[in-house]
Amino acid sequence: MQQAVKKSEMNTSKHALYLEIIEKHKGIVFKVTRAYCKNFFDQEDLAQEIFAQVWRSLDTYNVAFKVTTWMYRVALNVAISFYRKDKTIAYAHTEMEDRLLSYDMEQESENEQDLRELYGFINRLNDIDKAVLLMYLDGEEQSEIAANLSISVSNVSTKISRIKQKLKQSVG
Repeated sequence: MQQAVKKSEMNTSKHALYLEIIEKHKGIVFKVTRAYCKNFFDQEDLAQEIFAQVWRSLDTYNVAFKVTTWMYRVALNVAISFYRKDKTIAYAHTEMEDRLLSYDMEQESENEQDLRELYGFINRLNDIDKAVLLMYLDGEEQSEIAANLSISVSNVSTKISRIKQKLKQSVG
């Protein structure tokens, strides 16, 4: 009986931690979904997949990493593999509280047109470049980006430089 109580307490504290992490860092999830999916329904599906994976991965979170770095890793891994899966596979979705999914994407920018153009540019990048750019725009250190994507810091620096050049070309 005592073991059941401990397991129940662990699930309660895990649930509280999960809600706290999602509430503070759900913006990462929505940035990734918007960068990897063009339509709203795919964005919602991907967000649910990411939220479910965050829950499943919470037990293996390494406190040596920042929560944002870990969230990006989970979100990007799910996003990259999301379209590789056969669409006929039924996805197990964890029911989310409405407040977790209430994120106003328009808060990210005063100018809606600029934001639309930026996400259009991001959508045209390959998966790795999307990940690099999203983390870079969110203020992640190049060393954290490199560790998160398993590439070298110099590779991250090169990618950022090339992405900036592509962006200048697309704007100009």
